[in-house]
Amino acid sequence: MLKHAAAKGLSVLFITAVLMTCVSSDAAAGNSFTLYGDIARVALPAAALAMTVAKGDKDGAIQFGESLATTAAVTYGLQYTVHSEGPDGNEHSFPSGHTSIAFAGASFIQQRYGWTYGGPAYFAAALVGLSRITSNKHHIVDVLAGAGIGIGANLIFTKKYENNALSIAPLPLDNGAGVMLGYSF
Repeated sequence: MLKHAAAKGLSVLFITAVLMTCVSSDAAAGNSFTLYGDIARVALPAAALAMTVAKGDKDGAIQFGESLATTAAVTYGLQYTVHSEGPDGNEHSFPSGHTSIAFAGASFIQQRYGWTYGGPAYFAAALVGLSRITSNKHHIVDVLAGAGIGIGANLIFTKKYENNALSIAPLPLDNGAGVMLGYSF
């Protein structure tokens, strides 16, 4: 049941992002793909955190916090030391912050909860990177570096979710009672 709740939570976040894109004045002006990147950059990490809450996964929430903080520190540290100029003249182009944060969320979802959730999340993150290129905010190398940072931080901090549980239940017998132990993995 928690898997369905997490999937619904993820779906609601993406539907909200799409609706916000459709009703935005920027969308009417032709900037809907750029706006998608702005929204999904926040929606993907929010979806990752929502999944930890839906699953009651405190360890996952901590791991996500560690990977997101590392992603942000490396990304913004590089932006303010490398001084790479983007296509729009911004001198803090390398690496793409939108892309690194989106991939931090997507990579956490995939590495913690598997490809069922991670595949669509990676697709959404890839679209964030593409939106940064098509809006002339970043070069492809900026986007690839951002994706690598978001994924790399999760390779360090994120462990696969184990929903292992020990259960104890009474066991009625013909001539008495017993205790049944079970372990799910």
